[in-house]
Amino acid sequence: MKIAILDDYQNVALSFADWDSLGAEIEVFTTYLGDQDELVRRLAGAEVVVAMRERTRFPAELFARLPDLKLLVSTGPRNAAIDLKAAAEHGVTVCGTGYFSSPTSEHTWALILAAMRNLTVELPAMREGGWQTTVGTTLDRKTLGLLGLGRLGSRVAKVGQAFGMETIAWSQNLTAERAAEHGVTAVSKEDLFARSDVLSVHLVLSRRTHGLVGAAELGLMKSGALLVNTSRGPIVDEAALLKALRDKEIGGAALDVYDVEPLPAGHPLRELPNVTLTPHLGYVTRETYETFYRDAVEDIAAYQAGAPVRVMTT
Repeated sequence: MKIAILDDYQNVALSFADWDSLGAEIEVFTTYLGDQDELVRRLAGAEVVVAMRERTRFPAELFARLPDLKLLVSTGPRNAAIDLKAAAEHGVTVCGTGYFSSPTSEHTWALILAAMRNLTVELPAMREGGWQTTVGTTLDRKTLGLLGLGRLGSRVAKVGQAFGMETIAWSQNLTAERAAEHGVTAVSKEDLFARSDVLSVHLVLSRRTHGLVGAAELGLMKSGALLVNTSRGPIVDEAALLKALRDKEIGGAALDVYDVEPLPAGHPLRELPNVTLTPHLGYVTRETYETFYRDAVEDIAAYQAGAPVRVMTT
């Protein structure tokens, strides 16, 4: 059996699980294979592919070009980048792994604090022998807005409350009672954007949420407000966000997710001074990777034994 492990950017996948137990030929890809022709060429002969989250898309046309593929393992319990219907039509079993959301909520606060205290400026300045050059902003008595109050949003709210922030939230199905369970006030969508000093996105990407944060919503925000996105890039209209940042209609953005990933080297977001950027690190922790790759090995072993586990279905 030949196994291909995709998008292992840090080249650590083999160290997080007992891959030798599978008795298979394993090839690890540490760079992004964005070109489909190149992807098909490199995956030729692989019966099993392990995909890291949604880094590589698996549309219907790709399954048609990978006749040797029998098992696709995606880290995490779901993957919007995989066409599950096409996988089934081509006889490909798709399995997931365990996942826990706390690392992303933690990283949300890393981004917020870095942006509010201008750490992207101060940290390199210290390395270069400098001293104080910026003035930060206090979180106490500011308003934290949550666009989504599920598992992630509610965890982020608790930290905001510990900092002394007022916490408000909106999502399409959020009720006042549900928000109150987390000490949060449910507000209208318009109020969320208008009142928030920090607005953090915590929604699942879907047809309903794609482009949900556009020019109109950004136009409601305070001139000094910070937009934070650790969810999915396309929830925020990128062109509208770039304009709002360039025109200083909002104070800044702190982003971990993008429309195109990896973010292209010459992308304008990389050049704006009022943006704090990280390369989709929300889930990238030792504990998460241990879960991902341990479960991936279990998925493959179960498939070899004829009893697949954690199978994803449409």
